Amino acid sequence: MKTMLKDVMLAAVALALCAAPAAAEDVKAGDLVISQAWSRATPGGAKVAGGYLTIENKGTTADKLVSVSADIAGKAEVHEMAMDNGVMKMRPLDKGLVIDPGKTVKLAPGGYHLMLQELKGPFKQGDKVPLTLEFEKAGKVAVSLDVQGVGAQAPGDAGHSGHEMKKTPDHSGMKM
Repeated sequence: MKTMLKDVMLAAVALALCAAPAAAEDVKAGDLVISQAWSRATPGGAKVAGGYLTIENKGTTADKLVSVSADIAGKAEVHEMAMDNGVMKMRPLDKGLVIDPGKTVKLAPGGYHLMLQELKGPFKQGDKVPLTLEFEKAGKVAVSLDVQGVGAQAPGDAGHSGHEMKKTPDHSGMKM
């Protein structure tokens, strides 16, 4: 009986590993390392999606994320969400996002993020969405966002833990 239980447990672990979404590959560009690139699946008809990733500057000089583009979006921008007198405000970073030397900048829900607008199609869980980041020094860099579940809070999060879901800013229904 113990052997059968052990075999079942091993099979369950193996199945769970196979079913886990593949993590985005780290992308190196000059002194920058871009990792954990992801997005959320979009509900039907949504025209806006957010993109999230981590940028680490391993160099000795600052670089700046100046623009983003994606074939699936008519418009793409680098955005910031911040509290202003108790009100959450979102705005594009027209002058770009600086990544200081030796620092890591995380683009995540509720803070810095990529805003993909005028979507030409839905983001479906399991898809990879290609986009191009342009840096002042590192130049143009191709990355792919791993699409997670609609309610995902981080890469590898299916978006439905079975527990109460935490509400976070979601731009999928916003009109820009």
